[in-house]
Amino acid sequence: MNKIIKIALGAAILLSLGTTTASADAAKGMKLYKKKLKGSCKVSGAVMAAKHSQDEWSEINEAGELESEIQNLCPGTGDIKDKLLPHYYDFFYEYASDSGNVPSC
Repeated sequence: MNKIIKIALGAAILLSLGTTTASADAAKGMKLYKKKLKGSCKVSGAVMAAKHSQDEWSEINEAGELESEIQNLCPGTGDIKDKLLPHYYDFFYEYASDSGNVPSC
């Protein structure tokens, strides 16, 4: 019985760590924006994120159109890696026009 409990607890810990590392991060999205997009966008992250409300960013992301919207707003960005899109989305969502938050970039 004791062995089963240890296995179950170990599995729970592994699952919780796996979901934590797989989630996106607005702070990482801000760093990525500063490093990779700010030069081609020629606007601050606050201006870029405020182009849409949180609901609009959600709809764009759910439709799978985030990359095309970024390229639409920032011509000349080129291809954006798919693995970075969740971080960009979290950044844009966190600092959208109706969020009341202002990024430091």
